Amino acid sequence: MDKSLLVKNDVNFSWNFLNYPIHTVSSKPEEDNLSKDYAILLIHGFGASTDHWRFNIPILSKKYEVHAIDLLGFGKSPKPEDVEYSGSLWKDQVIAYVKEKIKKPTVIVGNSLGGYAALAAGAELNQLSAGVILLNAAGYFSEEKTIKKNMLQTSIETVAGIFLKNIVLQRLIFENMRNPKNIKKTLNQVYVDKKNVDDFLVNSIRNPSLDYGAFNVFRSVFNPSGPQGLPLDQLFSKLDSPLLLLWGGKDPWMNTPKKRNLYKKFTPKNTTEIILDAGHCPHDEIPDIVNGHILNWIDSI
Repeated sequence: MDKSLLVKNDVNFSWNFLNYPIHTVSSKPEEDNLSKDYAILLIHGFGASTDHWRFNIPILSKKYEVHAIDLLGFGKSPKPEDVEYSGSLWKDQVIAYVKEKIKKPTVIVGNSLGGYAALAAGAELNQLSAGVILLNAAGYFSEEKTIKKNMLQTSIETVAGIFLKNIVLQRLIFENMRNPKNIKKTLNQVYVDKKNVDDFLVNSIRNPSLDYGAFNVFRSVFNPSGPQGLPLDQLFSKLDSPLLLLWGGKDPWMNTPKKRNLYKKFTPKNTTEIILDAGHCPHDEIPDIVNGHILNWIDSI
């Protein structure tokens, strides 16, 4: 991948959500060669931003109108302390952006935390949802919540709960996580091919963590008692548009046998699944392959 293909030539502008200015990026084909009158909306994962689509936007926008947004609390978007950060919040943000800015059928692409927001939004957008693409999406299934916990599991969760409710310990964890060396170490653990784990990527995660309010976002997301959205199985049952699962098959976080089996059990019939030789962020690790799959799938729906 040519690393000169960054998102530097795209249009950056602000759009308001809950009266907060949201950082967005959009790009269209230079010529009138749209394959279909669809748009593509890219939703980043936890700690990431529109910068994480650096290798995707320039290629996808050769055929389609492409948008990417920084979710409230991440990237260059504000990190206010008077909102409850949750999957429901980001779902509402994605829905509002499609309805207010794109205003036409949209394929929503999401990675990790952004995958949950993409699925939840796609399940409610009806005719404005042209399709949903999940790249190692976060989220839980109902069965994972109802399985009876044994004493050891309960003890671990109790300790974790106490640990995360202690603001001093939370701060120590946060400072440790946003250390550039630790950011790179974590990325190296979830990227199989590490060539794109570069300074640009590390800084794109590190810099927003220095913003006022970033610590509060971290606390909200990792608080065990924090608000959660609907389980994945309920969202799948509501989804009418086609679904593409692009799995980084070597993701140590989301690609467990148990999780994959639940996906196979609950995903709708109009689902396509492709397993990739990659980790948690295949769109940035092997962008050429992911871009090809995205474009081919959209052309086929």
